Amino acid sequence: MPSINNAIWRAHLAAFAEAPANKSLRGILRGLEKESLRITPEGNLAQTAHPLGLGSALKHPHITTDYSEALLEFITEPFDNIPALLQQLDDIHRFTYKELAKTDERLWPASMPSHLPADSEIPVARYGSSNSGTMKTIYRVGLGHRYGRSMQTIAGVHYNFSLPDDFWRELQQQEGDSQDLQSFKTQRYFALIRNFRRYFWLLVYLFGAAPAVSNNFVAGRKHRLQPLGDDTQHLPFATSLRMGDLGYQSDAQQSLFVCYNNVSSYLRTLCGAITHPHPDYETIGVKDEQGHYKQLNTSLLQIENEFYSSIRPKRTTHSGETALQALRLRGVEYIEVRCVDLNPYEPLGVSAEQLRVIDAFLLYCLLSNSPETPRSEYTEWLENQKRIVYFGRNPELTLLRQGKEVNFAEWAKEILDSSLACARLLDQANGGEDYTAAVNRQFAKVSDPSLTPSARVLADMHAQGKSFFDHTLALAELHRQFFAEKALAPETSSSFQKMASQSLEEQRELEQSQQISFDQYLVNYYQQYQSCNCEPASAPQTQNAPC
Repeated sequence: MPSINNAIWRAHLAAFAEAPANKSLRGILRGLEKESLRITPEGNLAQTAHPLGLGSALKHPHITTDYSEALLEFITEPFDNIPALLQQLDDIHRFTYKELAKTDERLWPASMPSHLPADSEIPVARYGSSNSGTMKTIYRVGLGHRYGRSMQTIAGVHYNFSLPDDFWRELQQQEGDSQDLQSFKTQRYFALIRNFRRYFWLLVYLFGAAPAVSNNFVAGRKHRLQPLGDDTQHLPFATSLRMGDLGYQSDAQQSLFVCYNNVSSYLRTLCGAITHPHPDYETIGVKDEQGHYKQLNTSLLQIENEFYSSIRPKRTTHSGETALQALRLRGVEYIEVRCVDLNPYEPLGVSAEQLRVIDAFLLYCLLSNSPETPRSEYTEWLENQKRIVYFGRNPELTLLRQGKEVNFAEWAKEILDSSLACARLLDQANGGEDYTAAVNRQFAKVSDPSLTPSARVLADMHAQGKSFFDHTLALAELHRQFFAEKALAPETSSSFQKMASQSLEEQRELEQSQQISFDQYLVNYYQQYQSCNCEPASAPQTQNAPC
């Protein structure tokens, strides 16, 4: 990093150590979206419909489904402190487990799935007969045609993060920027995203917990995994197979270049992937001979969510509004971190320590220099991701840094040193030493790969003589017992019951009130992309050209 950029970095650290600016760090908002598969006591994928007692998956504010009908998704409100955030996630779990007890189901605690039935028997999520609900289901049907339904059973944790306006005003003043505040926020969130894409391999190493899968998940698929016993495939140095080509990656998307240099380039390149047909998906077609939808369109992406990025710029959408339209009209509101595996040893799937490390890491990504990037660096990010996914715990691992091979551990410690400086700022703002202690504990994982969650999973499987399936199923039972031992407070339980009932009523009202046909609804929806100045998804072709 050039000396002038080091000077800017040090100036930011010094400025946010001062009392008025430091106080703004108390206003950071965080939210969680945590996915988990419903399973039977034997560990099979649940074939039952979304439990009625949990309300409407379309309308409930906290409990929905993701790609499969069996894949629950828990959504918290945004909180300005981590204990309150995790308490709400705990409440959601306890209410859900109470309902699941009625059918003797439980939650699978790993990111990679349990034993799966035939692809055609994996249930696609259903959201009712409204236009918005129908679109959500058809999108998932399309994913099944494009990638197979087994991919729709992979789970993870998404972390939503935003900084308060007081922070942005202080940073804008430090940088002498004169544009309006929202434009500045959008510009700097994209700078954060670029740095995140450069360095997020470190989070995959530190918190990846998916080094193995059951045999039937890869049956009939090309893969590079090695057998481990009779029912497990793995790689000895793997960290997070979910983040590799067994997860939400595809050959088709290898041609997709999405530019993060600014909001305009992001909208233009991602919109191009939604509006330009792709030959493989044209072969599938939009409808079958009976007129039933097989997918929403024949483009590389049906909607922007199909681009499986490790991080997304986000803006709360209005009813019927596309995510890209919301960004175009109102700028970035928060970012969504999407590279975190479920920690199978944590009943909530995530710990306070993880979130504190991610907070410090994100603040580092924001305050440090983040130059715009050409296509060549984008390709470098993808290569580093693959190396960490498959060989992350190899003591000899090297990564690419501006075209040169560098030692993984040295670069990781450099990033942790900078994150530690941000952790001290967060501790100063919030009191205590929790952030500093959390980041400090990560250095040991870099020096000793056996301390990582992925290494622990393999070590425990070996010590217990268990397959990936048997090891994870035993953890699922422990988590079920954990939540069964302490009931929700009566007022909290009553609140969740009311939300469930209200969500079902809201879905009924929506279905009774709709007036236009679904075909017209879809036409209206896709018209919004015309304002994004779309270009073909593969442009530009020159590796070092700015995007």
